[in-house]
Amino acid sequence: MAQAVRWGEVRAPEIDRPGIAWLNVAAPLPLEALRGRLVILDFWTFCCINCLQIIPTLKRVEARFPDTVAVIGIHSPKFQAEKDIANVREAVARYGIEHPVAHDPEFQIWRQYGVRAWPTMVFIGPDGSVIGQTSGEPDPQRFEDAVAELVQEGLRNGSLVAAAPLLAAPRAAPTRLSFPGKIKPLPGTPKRWIVADGGHHQVVVFDDAGRELERYGSGAAGFEDGSPAKAAFNSPQGLIASAEAIYVADTFNHAIRRIDRATGGVTTLAGRATRGPALRGPQPGREAALASPWDLELLDGGRLAFCNAGSHQLGVLDLADSTVRPLAGNGGESIVDGLALQAQLAQPSGLARDAEGRTLYFADSETSAIRALDLGAVPSVRTVVGTGLFDFGHVNGPAATARLQHALGLAWLPGRIVVADSYNAALRVIDLAAGTVADIEDPPFLCEDALCLPYGEPAGVAADGPGRLLLSDTNNHRIVELRVPERRTRTWSQA
Repeated sequence: MAQAVRWGEVRAPEIDRPGIAWLNVAAPLPLEALRGRLVILDFWTFCCINCLQIIPTLKRVEARFPDTVAVIGIHSPKFQAEKDIANVREAVARYGIEHPVAHDPEFQIWRQYGVRAWPTMVFIGPDGSVIGQTSGEPDPQRFEDAVAELVQEGLRNGSLVAAAPLLAAPRAAPTRLSFPGKIKPLPGTPKRWIVADGGHHQVVVFDDAGRELERYGSGAAGFEDGSPAKAAFNSPQGLIASAEAIYVADTFNHAIRRIDRATGGVTTLAGRATRGPALRGPQPGREAALASPWDLELLDGGRLAFCNAGSHQLGVLDLADSTVRPLAGNGGESIVDGLALQAQLAQPSGLARDAEGRTLYFADSETSAIRALDLGAVPSVRTVVGTGLFDFGHVNGPAATARLQHALGLAWLPGRIVVADSYNAALRVIDLAAGTVADIEDPPFLCEDALCLPYGEPAGVAADGPGRLLLSDTNNHRIVELRVPERRTRTWSQA
Protein backbone atom coordinates (compact mmCIF):
# COMPACT_ATOMS: atom_id res chain seq x y z
CA MET A 1 0.00 0.00 0.00
CA ALA A 2 2.67 2.51 1.00
CA GLN A 3 4.81 1.74 -2.06
CA ALA A 4 2.00 2.92 -4.36
CA VAL A 5 1.56 6.30 -2.65
CA ARG A 6 1.24 9.20 -5.06
CA TRP A 7 0.06 12.15 -3.03
CA GLY A 8 -2.41 14.57 -4.58
CA GLU A 9 -3.77 12.43 -7.43
CA VAL A 10 -7.45 12.05 -6.41
CA ARG A 11 -9.11 14.62 -4.17
CA ALA A 12 -11.04 12.99 -1.32
CA PRO A 13 -14.79 13.81 -1.29
CA GLU A 14 -15.95 15.92 1.64
CA ILE A 15 -17.24 14.07 4.72
CA ASP A 16 -18.85 17.05 6.46
CA ARG A 17 -22.15 16.96 4.59
CA PRO A 18 -25.74 18.04 5.39
CA GLY A 19 -27.69 15.39 7.30
CA ILE A 20 -24.58 13.84 8.86
CA ALA A 21 -24.59 13.69 12.67
CA TRP A 22 -21.30 13.39 14.53
CA LEU A 23 -20.38 11.54 17.74
CA ASN A 24 -17.28 11.77 19.95
CA VAL A 25 -16.45 15.25 18.69
CA ALA A 26 -17.72 18.74 19.58
CA ALA A 27 -18.33 19.79 15.97
CA PRO A 28 -18.31 18.21 12.51
CA LEU A 29 -14.89 17.59 11.00
CA PRO A 30 -14.41 18.78 7.43
CA LEU A 31 -11.43 17.27 5.65
CA GLU A 32 -9.69 20.64 5.71
CA ALA A 33 -9.50 20.34 9.52
CA LEU A 34 -7.64 17.04 9.07
CA ARG A 35 -4.94 18.35 6.70
CA GLY A 36 -1.47 17.22 7.69
CA ARG A 37 -2.64 13.87 9.10
CA LEU A 38 -3.02 10.43 7.62
CA VAL A 39 -6.79 9.85 7.76
CA ILE A 40 -8.43 6.41 7.86
CA LEU A 41 -12.14 6.39 7.08
CA ASP A 42 -13.64 3.23 8.60
CA PHE A 43 -16.96 2.42 6.91
CA TRP A 44 -18.81 0.21 9.39
CA THR A 45 -22.18 -0.67 10.86
CA PHE A 46 -22.64 -1.90 14.40
CA CYS A 47 -24.37 -5.19 13.53
CA CYS A 48 -21.36 -6.34 11.48
CA ILE A 49 -19.10 -8.80 13.29
CA ASN A 50 -16.20 -8.15 10.91
CA CYS A 51 -16.53 -4.42 11.63
CA LEU A 52 -16.41 -5.08 15.37
CA GLN A 53 -13.39 -7.35 15.08
CA ILE A 54 -11.44 -4.49 13.46
CA ILE A 55 -11.94 -2.18 16.46
CA PRO A 56 -8.95 -3.53 18.48
CA THR A 57 -6.70 -3.07 15.44
CA LEU A 58 -7.82 0.52 15.02
CA LYS A 59 -7.25 1.14 18.72
CA ARG A 60 -3.67 -0.07 18.42
CA VAL A 61 -3.10 2.24 15.46
CA GLU A 62 -4.57 5.18 17.39
CA ALA A 63 -2.33 4.43 20.38
CA ARG A 64 0.79 4.06 18.24
CA PHE A 65 0.27 7.17 16.09
CA PRO A 66 -1.86 9.50 18.23
CA ASP A 67 -0.70 12.77 16.67
CA THR A 68 -0.26 11.77 13.02
CA VAL A 69 -3.15 9.37 12.26
CA ALA A 70 -6.84 10.23 12.54
CA VAL A 71 -9.41 7.42 12.40
CA ILE A 72 -12.90 8.59 11.46
CA GLY A 73 -15.74 6.08 11.68
CA ILE A 74 -18.35 6.41 8.91
CA HIS A 75 -21.41 4.59 10.23
CA SER A 76 -23.38 3.31 7.25
CA PRO A 77 -26.35 1.33 8.63
CA LYS A 78 -27.68 -1.95 7.28
CA PHE A 79 -30.70 -2.43 9.55
CA GLN A 80 -33.50 0.04 10.19
CA ALA A 81 -32.65 0.17 13.89
CA GLU A 82 -29.10 1.20 13.02
CA LYS A 83 -30.38 4.40 11.42
CA ASP A 84 -31.39 5.73 14.84
CA ILE A 85 -28.59 7.95 16.16
CA ALA A 86 -29.48 6.98 19.74
CA ASN A 87 -28.71 3.34 18.94
CA VAL A 88 -25.45 4.33 17.27
CA ARG A 89 -24.49 6.32 20.37
CA GLU A 90 -25.08 3.23 22.53
CA ALA A 91 -23.03 1.05 20.17
CA VAL A 92 -20.13 3.52 20.27
CA ALA A 93 -20.19 3.34 24.08
CA ARG A 94 -20.67 -0.44 24.16
CA TYR A 95 -17.62 -1.11 21.99
CA GLY A 96 -15.44 1.59 23.53
CA ILE A 97 -14.99 3.58 20.31
CA GLU A 98 -13.24 6.85 21.10
CA HIS A 99 -12.51 8.28 17.66
CA PRO A 100 -14.98 10.60 15.85
CA VAL A 101 -17.93 8.88 14.18
CA ALA A 102 -20.00 10.36 11.35
CA HIS A 103 -23.48 8.80 11.12
CA ASP A 104 -24.43 8.45 7.45
CA PRO A 105 -27.94 6.91 7.41
CA GLU A 106 -28.61 7.85 3.78
CA PHE A 107 -25.24 6.53 2.53
CA GLN A 108 -24.10 9.90 1.21
CA ILE A 109 -20.44 9.43 2.07
CA TRP A 110 -20.61 5.71 1.19
CA ARG A 111 -21.69 6.54 -2.38
CA GLN A 112 -19.18 9.39 -2.76
CA TYR A 113 -16.35 6.98 -2.00
CA GLY A 114 -17.77 4.09 -4.05
CA VAL A 115 -17.94 1.76 -1.06
CA ARG A 116 -19.61 -1.61 -1.68
CA ALA A 117 -19.18 -3.66 1.49
CA TRP A 118 -18.75 -3.57 5.27
CA PRO A 119 -16.13 -3.06 6.48
CA THR A 120 -14.19 -0.84 4.07
CA MET A 121 -11.33 1.47 4.95
CA VAL A 122 -10.26 4.42 2.83
CA PHE A 123 -6.89 6.11 3.34
CA ILE A 124 -6.55 9.85 2.81
CA GLY A 125 -3.11 11.43 2.67
CA PRO A 126 -2.10 14.54 4.59
CA ASP A 127 -2.73 16.64 1.46
CA GLY A 128 -6.38 15.51 1.26
CA SER A 129 -6.00 12.97 -1.55
CA VAL A 130 -7.26 9.39 -1.60
CA ILE A 131 -4.25 7.07 -1.49
CA GLY A 132 -5.81 3.66 -0.98
CA GLN A 133 -8.82 1.54 -0.08
CA THR A 134 -9.29 -1.94 1.35
CA SER A 135 -12.48 -3.97 1.91
CA GLY A 136 -13.06 -6.82 4.33
CA GLU A 137 -11.42 -7.59 7.63
CA PRO A 138 -7.65 -7.16 7.27
CA ASP A 139 -4.90 -9.10 8.97
CA PRO A 140 -4.23 -6.98 12.09
CA GLN A 141 -0.44 -7.01 11.92
CA ARG A 142 -0.23 -6.43 8.17
CA PHE A 143 -2.69 -3.55 8.51
CA GLU A 144 -0.70 -1.92 11.30
CA ASP A 145 2.53 -2.39 9.36
CA ALA A 146 0.98 -0.78 6.26
CA VAL A 147 -0.15 2.23 8.31
CA ALA A 148 3.35 2.51 9.78
CA GLU A 149 4.84 2.62 6.26
CA LEU A 150 2.43 5.37 5.25
CA VAL A 151 3.36 7.37 8.36
CA GLN A 152 7.07 6.92 7.64
CA GLU A 153 6.58 8.10 4.06
CA GLY A 154 4.71 11.18 5.28
CA LEU A 155 7.46 11.98 7.77
CA ARG A 156 10.16 11.54 5.12
CA ASN A 157 8.51 13.87 2.64
CA GLY A 158 7.47 16.34 5.33
CA SER A 159 3.74 16.18 4.58
CA LEU A 160 2.67 14.91 8.02
CA VAL A 161 2.11 17.56 10.68
CA ALA A 162 1.72 16.50 14.32
CA ALA A 163 -1.57 17.56 15.90
CA ALA A 164 -3.59 16.82 19.04
CA PRO A 165 -5.31 13.39 19.08
CA LEU A 166 -9.02 13.32 18.20
CA LEU A 167 -10.04 10.81 20.86
CA ALA A 168 -12.98 11.34 23.19
CA ALA A 169 -12.97 10.29 26.83
CA PRO A 170 -14.70 6.92 27.31
CA ARG A 171 -18.19 7.04 28.79
CA ALA A 172 -18.46 5.93 32.40
CA ALA A 173 -20.24 2.58 32.80
CA PRO A 174 -23.32 2.18 35.01
CA THR A 175 -22.56 0.86 38.46
CA ARG A 176 -24.08 -2.63 38.44
CA LEU A 177 -24.70 -3.83 34.88
CA SER A 178 -23.24 -2.43 31.68
CA PHE A 179 -24.62 -3.68 28.35
CA PRO A 180 -25.55 -7.13 29.69
CA GLY A 181 -25.63 -9.99 27.17
CA LYS A 182 -27.07 -13.42 27.84
CA ILE A 183 -28.84 -14.48 31.04
CA LYS A 184 -29.08 -18.18 31.96
CA PRO A 185 -30.18 -20.27 34.96
CA LEU A 186 -27.60 -21.62 37.37
CA PRO A 187 -28.39 -25.29 38.16
CA GLY A 188 -29.11 -26.18 41.77
CA THR A 189 -30.96 -24.73 44.72
CA PRO A 190 -31.72 -22.10 45.74
CA LYS A 191 -32.60 -20.70 42.32
CA ARG A 192 -29.90 -18.43 40.89
CA TRP A 193 -29.09 -16.75 37.59
CA ILE A 194 -25.92 -15.82 35.72
CA VAL A 195 -25.47 -12.78 33.48
CA ALA A 196 -22.73 -11.89 31.00
CA ASP A 197 -21.98 -8.33 32.08
CA GLY A 198 -20.21 -7.39 28.86
CA GLY A 199 -19.52 -3.73 29.54
CA HIS A 200 -17.87 -4.55 32.85
CA HIS A 201 -15.98 -7.58 31.41
CA GLN A 202 -17.43 -9.77 34.14
CA VAL A 203 -19.85 -12.59 34.91
CA VAL A 204 -22.39 -11.92 37.65
CA VAL A 205 -24.48 -14.28 39.79
CA PHE A 206 -27.88 -13.09 41.06
CA ASP A 207 -30.38 -14.66 43.41
CA ASP A 208 -33.96 -15.14 42.26
CA ALA A 209 -34.98 -11.72 43.56
CA GLY A 210 -32.37 -9.93 41.46
CA ARG A 211 -29.84 -9.36 44.23
CA GLU A 212 -26.20 -9.61 43.25
CA LEU A 213 -24.31 -12.45 44.93
CA GLU A 214 -20.95 -12.88 43.16
CA ARG A 215 -18.79 -11.41 40.42
CA TYR A 216 -16.08 -13.07 38.37
CA GLY A 217 -13.45 -10.99 36.62
CA SER A 218 -11.38 -7.98 37.64
CA GLY A 219 -13.55 -5.54 35.70
CA ALA A 220 -10.73 -4.54 33.34
CA ALA A 221 -10.62 -5.92 29.82
CA GLY A 222 -7.89 -8.54 29.54
CA PHE A 223 -7.06 -12.20 29.07
CA GLU A 224 -5.92 -13.80 32.28
CA ASP A 225 -6.81 -16.92 34.24
CA GLY A 226 -6.86 -17.15 38.02
CA SER A 227 -9.01 -16.20 40.98
CA PRO A 228 -12.34 -14.37 40.58
CA ALA A 229 -10.75 -11.00 41.34
CA LYS A 230 -7.60 -11.58 39.24
CA ALA A 231 -9.07 -13.21 36.14
CA ALA A 232 -9.82 -10.99 33.16
CA PHE A 233 -12.41 -11.25 30.38
CA ASN A 234 -13.05 -9.06 27.35
CA SER A 235 -16.71 -8.27 26.69
CA PRO A 236 -18.19 -11.71 27.39
CA GLN A 237 -21.57 -12.10 25.69
CA GLY A 238 -22.71 -15.67 26.35
CA LEU A 239 -22.63 -18.35 29.02
CA ILE A 240 -24.13 -21.60 30.23
CA ALA A 241 -23.72 -23.55 33.48
CA SER A 242 -23.57 -27.12 34.72
CA ALA A 243 -23.54 -28.35 38.29
CA GLU A 244 -19.74 -28.01 38.38
CA ALA A 245 -18.91 -25.02 36.21
CA ILE A 246 -19.96 -21.83 34.45
CA TYR A 247 -18.78 -21.73 30.85
CA VAL A 248 -18.22 -18.29 29.34
CA ALA A 249 -18.16 -17.13 25.72
CA ASP A 250 -15.37 -14.58 26.16
CA THR A 251 -16.25 -12.84 22.94
CA PHE A 252 -13.52 -10.33 22.21
CA ASN A 253 -10.85 -12.63 23.59
CA HIS A 254 -12.05 -15.15 20.99
CA ALA A 255 -12.04 -17.75 23.75
CA ILE A 256 -14.15 -20.10 25.85
CA ARG A 257 -13.44 -19.91 29.57
CA ARG A 258 -14.46 -22.04 32.55
CA ILE A 259 -15.35 -20.84 36.06
CA ASP A 260 -15.12 -23.57 38.67
CA ARG A 261 -18.22 -23.28 40.86
CA ALA A 262 -16.43 -24.75 43.89
CA THR A 263 -13.32 -22.56 43.86
CA GLY A 264 -14.26 -19.64 41.60
CA GLY A 265 -11.07 -20.17 39.61
CA VAL A 266 -11.10 -19.21 35.93
CA THR A 267 -9.33 -21.27 33.26
CA THR A 268 -9.24 -21.16 29.49
CA LEU A 269 -10.61 -24.15 27.57
CA ALA A 270 -10.31 -22.97 23.98
CA GLY A 271 -9.00 -19.98 22.04
CA ARG A 272 -5.92 -17.86 22.33
CA ALA A 273 -7.10 -14.22 22.27
CA THR A 274 -6.57 -13.85 18.52
CA ARG A 275 -9.32 -13.91 15.90
CA GLY A 276 -9.27 -17.15 13.97
CA PRO A 277 -10.40 -18.30 10.52
CA ALA A 278 -13.24 -20.70 9.76
CA LEU A 279 -13.24 -23.80 11.96
CA ARG A 280 -11.85 -26.90 10.28
CA GLY A 281 -11.37 -30.45 11.55
CA PRO A 282 -10.74 -31.37 15.19
CA GLN A 283 -7.94 -29.53 16.95
CA PRO A 284 -6.83 -29.06 20.57
CA GLY A 285 -8.88 -26.36 22.24
CA ARG A 286 -5.96 -24.27 23.45
CA GLU A 287 -4.47 -24.29 19.95
CA ALA A 288 -7.74 -23.40 18.24
CA ALA A 289 -8.23 -19.81 17.12
CA LEU A 290 -11.91 -18.92 17.57
CA ALA A 291 -13.78 -15.95 16.13
CA SER A 292 -16.00 -13.96 18.50
CA PRO A 293 -17.88 -16.77 20.31
CA TRP A 294 -21.24 -15.24 21.23
CA ASP A 295 -23.24 -17.90 23.09
CA LEU A 296 -22.98 -21.39 24.55
CA GLU A 297 -25.22 -24.42 25.12
CA LEU A 298 -24.54 -27.80 26.71
CA LEU A 299 -25.26 -30.87 24.58
CA ASP A 300 -25.47 -34.55 25.49
CA GLY A 301 -22.24 -36.47 25.74
CA GLY A 302 -20.26 -33.80 27.56
CA ARG A 303 -20.15 -31.41 24.62
CA LEU A 304 -20.33 -27.63 24.63
CA ALA A 305 -21.82 -25.99 21.54
CA PHE A 306 -20.83 -22.42 20.73
CA CYS A 307 -21.73 -19.71 18.26
CA ASN A 308 -18.55 -18.84 16.38
CA ALA A 309 -20.10 -15.62 15.13
CA GLY A 310 -17.01 -14.26 13.42
CA SER A 311 -16.70 -17.24 11.05
CA HIS A 312 -20.47 -17.74 10.62
CA GLN A 313 -20.40 -21.20 12.16
CA LEU A 314 -21.45 -23.28 15.12
CA GLY A 315 -18.64 -25.13 16.83
CA VAL A 316 -18.43 -27.77 19.52
CA LEU A 317 -15.93 -28.28 22.32
CA ASP A 318 -15.60 -31.81 23.70
CA LEU A 319 -15.18 -31.30 27.42
CA ALA A 320 -13.66 -34.75 27.87
CA ASP A 321 -10.75 -34.46 25.44
CA SER A 322 -10.69 -30.63 25.03
CA THR A 323 -10.94 -30.73 21.24
CA VAL A 324 -12.76 -28.19 19.07
CA ARG A 325 -14.43 -28.93 15.76
CA PRO A 326 -17.08 -27.37 13.51
CA LEU A 327 -20.67 -28.33 14.22
CA ALA A 328 -22.51 -26.47 11.43
CA GLY A 329 -21.64 -24.02 8.68
CA ASN A 330 -18.88 -24.04 6.08
CA GLY A 331 -17.72 -20.49 6.83
CA GLY A 332 -19.71 -18.80 4.07
CA GLU A 333 -22.08 -16.01 5.11
CA SER A 334 -25.58 -16.70 3.82
CA ILE A 335 -28.76 -18.62 4.60
CA VAL A 336 -28.35 -22.03 3.01
CA ASP A 337 -29.93 -25.12 4.59
CA GLY A 338 -28.84 -28.73 4.23
CA LEU A 339 -26.19 -31.00 5.68
CA ALA A 340 -24.73 -29.32 8.74
CA LEU A 341 -21.16 -28.84 7.51
CA GLN A 342 -22.31 -27.72 4.05
CA ALA A 343 -24.90 -25.22 5.29
CA GLN A 344 -24.21 -21.51 5.39
CA LEU A 345 -24.95 -19.35 8.41
CA ALA A 346 -24.71 -15.62 9.07
CA GLN A 347 -23.31 -14.50 12.41
CA PRO A 348 -25.05 -16.96 14.78
CA SER A 349 -25.43 -15.22 18.14
CA GLY A 350 -27.87 -17.09 20.39
CA LEU A 351 -28.51 -20.75 21.28
CA ALA A 352 -31.30 -22.79 22.88
CA ARG A 353 -31.62 -26.56 23.03
CA ASP A 354 -34.95 -28.39 23.13
CA ALA A 355 -35.74 -30.47 26.22
CA GLU A 356 -34.98 -33.79 24.50
CA GLY A 357 -31.62 -32.67 23.18
CA ARG A 358 -32.57 -33.48 19.59
CA THR A 359 -32.48 -29.95 18.20
CA LEU A 360 -30.25 -26.94 18.75
CA TYR A 361 -31.97 -23.70 17.75
CA PHE A 362 -29.86 -20.66 16.91
CA ALA A 363 -30.43 -17.00 16.21
CA ASP A 364 -28.74 -16.26 12.90
CA SER A 365 -28.57 -12.54 13.45
CA GLU A 366 -27.38 -11.16 10.09
CA THR A 367 -30.20 -12.95 8.26
CA SER A 368 -32.70 -12.02 11.00
CA ALA A 369 -33.45 -15.72 11.10
CA ILE A 370 -34.13 -18.46 13.62
CA ARG A 371 -32.69 -21.74 12.43
CA ALA A 372 -32.43 -25.27 13.75
CA LEU A 373 -29.63 -27.80 13.81
CA ASP A 374 -31.13 -31.28 13.95
CA LEU A 375 -28.72 -33.39 16.00
CA GLY A 376 -29.48 -36.79 14.48
CA ALA A 377 -27.20 -39.34 12.88
CA VAL A 378 -26.86 -37.03 9.89
CA PRO A 379 -26.96 -33.49 11.36
CA SER A 380 -28.68 -30.93 9.17
CA VAL A 381 -29.72 -27.28 9.27
CA ARG A 382 -33.19 -25.94 8.49
CA THR A 383 -34.65 -22.46 8.73
CA VAL A 384 -37.66 -21.79 10.97
CA VAL A 385 -38.07 -18.05 10.32
CA GLY A 386 -36.12 -15.86 7.91
CA THR A 387 -35.22 -15.68 4.24
CA GLY A 388 -32.15 -13.57 3.49
CA LEU A 389 -29.36 -11.24 4.50
CA PHE A 390 -31.40 -8.13 3.68
CA ASP A 391 -34.87 -9.43 4.60
CA PHE A 392 -35.97 -8.05 7.96
CA GLY A 393 -38.83 -6.25 9.66
CA HIS A 394 -41.40 -6.60 12.42
CA VAL A 395 -44.06 -8.86 10.95
CA ASN A 396 -46.13 -11.45 12.82
CA GLY A 397 -48.20 -14.34 11.45
CA PRO A 398 -47.15 -17.45 9.51
CA ALA A 399 -43.48 -18.29 9.97
CA ALA A 400 -42.91 -18.25 6.21
CA THR A 401 -43.78 -14.56 5.97
CA ALA A 402 -42.90 -13.38 9.50
CA ARG A 403 -39.93 -11.07 9.90
CA LEU A 404 -37.47 -10.37 12.73
CA GLN A 405 -34.67 -7.78 12.90
CA HIS A 406 -31.24 -8.99 14.03
CA ALA A 407 -32.46 -11.30 16.79
CA LEU A 408 -29.80 -12.18 19.38
CA GLY A 409 -31.28 -14.26 22.22
CA LEU A 410 -33.32 -17.47 22.51
CA ALA A 411 -35.03 -19.46 25.24
CA TRP A 412 -36.80 -22.81 24.95
CA LEU A 413 -40.34 -23.51 26.16
CA PRO A 414 -42.16 -26.75 25.27
CA GLY A 415 -43.16 -26.40 21.63
CA ARG A 416 -42.13 -22.74 21.53
CA ILE A 417 -39.06 -20.57 21.11
CA VAL A 418 -38.89 -17.21 22.86
CA VAL A 419 -36.84 -14.68 20.89
CA ALA A 420 -35.09 -11.52 22.07
CA ASP A 421 -35.67 -9.64 18.80
CA SER A 422 -32.93 -7.16 19.46
CA TYR A 423 -33.27 -4.50 16.77
CA ASN A 424 -37.06 -4.55 16.99
CA ALA A 425 -36.71 -4.00 20.75
CA ALA A 426 -39.33 -6.70 21.24
CA LEU A 427 -39.90 -10.13 22.73
CA ARG A 428 -41.34 -12.58 20.20
CA VAL A 429 -42.52 -16.18 20.42
CA ILE A 430 -42.47 -18.86 17.73
CA ASP A 431 -45.13 -21.57 18.05
CA LEU A 432 -43.47 -24.52 16.34
CA ALA A 433 -46.61 -26.65 15.98
CA ALA A 434 -48.73 -23.83 14.58
CA GLY A 435 -45.87 -22.36 12.56
CA THR A 436 -46.60 -18.82 13.70
CA VAL A 437 -44.76 -15.83 15.15
CA ALA A 438 -46.29 -13.34 17.61
CA ASP A 439 -45.29 -10.57 20.00
CA ILE A 440 -45.48 -11.74 23.60
CA GLU A 441 -46.47 -8.26 24.76
CA ASP A 442 -49.42 -7.78 22.42
CA PRO A 443 -51.36 -6.10 23.88
CA PRO A 444 -48.71 -4.37 26.04
CA PHE A 445 -48.05 -5.64 29.55
CA LEU A 446 -48.59 -3.39 32.57
CA CYS A 447 -45.25 -1.93 33.70
CA GLU A 448 -44.81 -1.66 37.48
CA ASP A 449 -41.75 0.63 37.41
CA ALA A 450 -41.79 4.28 38.37
CA LEU A 451 -40.14 5.01 35.02
CA CYS A 452 -41.24 2.58 32.31
CA LEU A 453 -38.58 2.37 29.62
CA PRO A 454 -38.95 0.97 26.12
CA TYR A 455 -36.55 -1.93 25.58
CA GLY A 456 -33.09 -1.11 24.24
CA GLU A 457 -31.71 -3.83 21.96
CA PRO A 458 -32.39 -6.80 24.28
CA ALA A 459 -29.71 -9.42 23.74
CA GLY A 460 -30.76 -12.34 25.95
CA VAL A 461 -33.79 -14.04 27.42
CA ALA A 462 -34.30 -16.88 29.90
CA ALA A 463 -37.48 -18.83 30.65
CA ASP A 464 -38.41 -19.82 34.19
CA GLY A 465 -41.21 -22.18 33.26
CA PRO A 466 -44.09 -21.00 31.07
CA GLY A 467 -45.10 -18.10 33.30
CA ARG A 468 -41.94 -16.10 33.86
CA LEU A 469 -39.28 -14.64 31.58
CA LEU A 470 -36.12 -12.68 32.38
CA LEU A 471 -35.01 -10.33 29.61
CA SER A 472 -31.56 -8.81 29.29
CA ASP A 473 -32.41 -5.21 28.32
CA THR A 474 -28.96 -4.41 27.04
CA ASN A 475 -28.90 -0.68 26.29
CA ASN A 476 -30.88 0.06 29.46
CA HIS A 477 -28.30 -1.85 31.54
CA ARG A 478 -30.89 -3.94 33.37
CA ILE A 479 -32.73 -7.25 33.57
CA VAL A 480 -36.52 -7.15 33.20
CA GLU A 481 -38.92 -9.69 34.69
CA LEU A 482 -42.08 -10.54 32.72
CA ARG A 483 -44.86 -12.37 34.57
CA VAL A 484 -46.74 -13.66 31.58
CA PRO A 485 -50.06 -14.87 33.11
CA GLU A 486 -50.42 -11.56 34.96
CA ARG A 487 -49.25 -9.58 31.90
CA ARG A 488 -46.94 -7.46 34.05
CA THR A 489 -43.30 -6.36 33.82
CA ARG A 490 -40.85 -4.83 36.24
CA THR A 491 -37.14 -4.10 36.47
CA TRP A 492 -35.61 -7.08 38.21
CA SER A 493 -32.01 -5.89 38.46
CA GLN A 494 -30.47 -2.59 37.40
CA ALA A 495 -27.56 -0.26 38.12
